[in-house]
Amino acid sequence: MNHEAPLVEFLGLTFNLANVLMITVASAIVFIIAVISTRKLALKPTGMQNFFEWVMDFVKNLINSAMDWKDGGRFHVLGITLIMYIFVSNMLGLPFSVVIDGKLWWKSPTADPVVTLTLAVMIVGLSHYYGVKLKGTKEYGKGFFSPMAFLFPLKIIEEFANTLTLGLRLYGNIYAGELLLSLLAGSLAKISILGFIAAIPLTLVWQGFSIFVGSIQAFIFTMLTMVYLSHKVSHDH
Repeated sequence: MNHEAPLVEFLGLTFNLANVLMITVASAIVFIIAVISTRKLALKPTGMQNFFEWVMDFVKNLINSAMDWKDGGRFHVLGITLIMYIFVSNMLGLPFSVVIDGKLWWKSPTADPVVTLTLAVMIVGLSHYYGVKLKGTKEYGKGFFSPMAFLFPLKIIEEFANTLTLGLRLYGNIYAGELLLSLLAGSLAKISILGFIAAIPLTLVWQGFSIFVGSIQAFIFTMLTMVYLSHKVSHDH
């Protein structure tokens, strides 16, 4: 995994082309799944429509566990998008990686802290936006001084901590999974034929575990998103 990133500078900014590529691929896959699942809707769902409706119900139940549907219904599409996008992103780097001229081009976009922290900043920022929109600036601002004014600095620190943990938790789990897969598939295979043979079952077992971890991390990220939104928009918090 010690490969350089394909970087390019444009207008004084540095872009990681691998991240741009993988974000685009993940977005395209989610879009295609959504189109295929909703192309021919039927009263008795089958195939992809059945899968998509299961995802919708799953996210709806997740929202209901965090807040009233009256407050949380507006975040249903957001939750569906998040859980599908993060799951697909987590899976992209598991089957293989592509290295060209020492630069890593194909990987999970969520194996990069820039991507996961950007997602976290967007979610926390969105929670503040809806908090102000639904409660009003005055009522929302009072929440930072409730129940006691001296807690204000702690609540500001909490916002930064929530952002960091939300992003770094996802990054750490996905990066660690890809790193160990790379070690198993690469290092052991270079030792000998026996090393290559030994690497196959270990790699398959770890890939299965990584799929499980990637699924759980997509769920946790979406769940915490709804919890953070609930804290900002619900009047009983």
